[in-house]
Amino acid sequence: MTEKNNECCCTTGGSNIMILACSGGSNVGQLTNQAAVELTKEGWGRMFCLAGVGAHLSGFVQSVKDTPQVVVLDGCEIGCAKKIFEHLELPLKNYIVVTKDMQIEKSHDFDIKEDQLEKLKSMIKEKVR
Repeated sequence: MTEKNNECCCTTGGSNIMILACSGGSNVGQLTNQAAVELTKEGWGRMFCLAGVGAHLSGFVQSVKDTPQVVVLDGCEIGCAKKIFEHLELPLKNYIVVTKDMQIEKSHDFDIKEDQLEKLKSMIKEKVR
């Protein structure tokens, strides 16, 4: 496998804002994932691979360290993304927990509500300002 094939597709792009989102098996996990996808498509930031960071892949961890603005999104208060950052002793500056910060109840209904998605995207942008 070449070096190019080892790269995660989300490491490209010139944005100084990295978005790492929970993609958990719940409405709130999927909400954070969709917000990250849409903000990336809009050119506001770039989605990055939380799994690669959690796997301690050196290039992924270094990319987090090298990016000026990192946004970390957890769907619920279990805080998987937060625990990854704590374990790697990475700073957690721009952090949102959907169940806590938006008062959305966690469920296993995967239908994303457009108003919740727009509110989360606005909250993310405000957090980085």
